[in-house]
Amino acid sequence: MSFEQEYGTVAILVIVGAALYAIIMLVSRAMRPSVPSPLKLTTYECGVEAVGTGWAQMNIRYYVFAFLFVIFDVEAIFLFPWAVIIGELDATTAITPVFALVAMFLFILTLLEGLAYAWKKGVLTWE
Repeated sequence: MSFEQEYGTVAILVIVGAALYAIIMLVSRAMRPSVPSPLKLTTYECGVEAVGTGWAQMNIRYYVFAFLFVIFDVEAIFLFPWAVIIGELDATTAITPVFALVAMFLFILTLLEGLAYAWKKGVLTWE
């Protein structure tokens, strides 16, 4: 199979998927009941009527804290496949187990350095 044929197959699948999506959306629009009312246009907030505006100023620390969580969550995603693969490495493979171990410790140390920096800056303290 040539390079163009492989991408042609992907292009056909994308076109078929987009067509199916369009058909499903059109059929659902044609079959659904339409009973507009002013009550449906109001903001729903856990059963309580919304009071005030939707704009509120927040502390930037919350965003940084969430960003740090995502970083360390991604670290965990990298650790699981590494832990599975390192058991299969031996002296005959291109990458030795010692090299894989040192590489992962360098990765973890880099993330710990970022955590220490965030801690030093006071990002992790709650007020």
